[in-house]
Amino acid sequence: MKKIINAKRLVNGELKSCEVLIQGNKIHQIDSTLSEPAETIIDAQGHLLTPGLVDVHVHLREPGGEAKETIATGTQAAAKGGFTTVCAMPNTTPVPDSRDHLLALLDKIDQDAHVRVLPYASITTRQVGRELVDMETLSNLGAFAFTDDGVGVQSAGMMFEAMQQASKHGKAVVAHCEDNSLVYKGVSHHGEVSERLNLPGIPKVAESVQIARDVLLAEATGCHYHVCHVSTKESVRVIRDAKRAGIHVTAEVTPHHLVLNELDITEDDAMFKMNPPLRSKADQQALIEGLQDGTIDLIATDHAPHTEEEKSQGFVNSPFGITGFETAFPLLYTELVEKQIVTLGELVDWLTIKPSQTFGLSFGTLQEGAHADLTLIDLTAVKQVDRHSFVSKGKNSPFHGYKLKGWPVLTMVDGEIAFKEANYETARA
Repeated sequence: MKKIINAKRLVNGELKSCEVLIQGNKIHQIDSTLSEPAETIIDAQGHLLTPGLVDVHVHLREPGGEAKETIATGTQAAAKGGFTTVCAMPNTTPVPDSRDHLLALLDKIDQDAHVRVLPYASITTRQVGRELVDMETLSNLGAFAFTDDGVGVQSAGMMFEAMQQASKHGKAVVAHCEDNSLVYKGVSHHGEVSERLNLPGIPKVAESVQIARDVLLAEATGCHYHVCHVSTKESVRVIRDAKRAGIHVTAEVTPHHLVLNELDITEDDAMFKMNPPLRSKADQQALIEGLQDGTIDLIATDHAPHTEEEKSQGFVNSPFGITGFETAFPLLYTELVEKQIVTLGELVDWLTIKPSQTFGLSFGTLQEGAHADLTLIDLTAVKQVDRHSFVSKGKNSPFHGYKLKGWPVLTMVDGEIAFKEANYETARA
């Protein structure tokens, strides 16, 4: 079946009218006007058409954490947020650390996912840092990359061996960087707010010191090393220096670390508890600058749903993490683009082509011959965030009540509509 979308796309930073012909699961033609007939025409009312958003850091919780999220609900939330490809972290029960565990996960994804899901495998068995997984087998089965996300690999020797193996099989090592000996049972950033609320703090050096170790290991092994959710100015500096030295290091930053800092925490509210924690205003500014100068390559949500009960226990007893899929684009558009901190083109690139290029994926592009993964965004729509209305099972968001602008209204994966706003009547035969 052929489909045509009438919309606007970014061309050299300007919005230009376009028509996109979709045939099967691919973009067949893009032009200002098309004469070829199609069974379905989607008149997008002048909305922005972007490549489908790509998120390389998400938690879908299944198997083992279905009370928090499932592959079905998580990917429905992703589609609502405009995401067409997501990469699922391995901190599940069981961990995808063996042939059988990864095959079972792939089967469940095939059955239930509403968007494309690329699963990580763990670096070590059960993510406990003692024994490397069989990277060759897991790579051949389709593991996206290797990570023990949620826990940093504490042994330099183990990380060195992991990078050697990953490099041999052409896979990236993706790291949650945290030296446990420097965490001191912290639950928030060690700074002004932790002192005011009398909370145990996590010092910044717990993150940056492990990045410094790992970039040297990456240099020694030739491995692609990717840093998860960078949060400190010292981490940005280490990554910048490593890139200048020619080391194959890439990095991501989350929406919440770009738009919030520790001063946004006014009370003991675990909706603001995430790992890494919200840092200082100076750190926040360094993250924005690092993104703008290319030190940080892309934006990833670190979508981390939890139950209401879990998140109602304050900073000390609640788990780390917030949801991200359904607010990511409007949050960043409102707080960064509308305030003229970054351009719309930059934001779209950081959420589409940059993550794809970083990991050698064939998605995240709006061009002829590409996958028909597309997102339509109403840049004029203003809505108030209501966490209780999230499609995700996780309602744990610090952005409840925020008025945000620029909401996805339709998401298409491989030429099929995965999400459409209920009142968005655009299709006609």
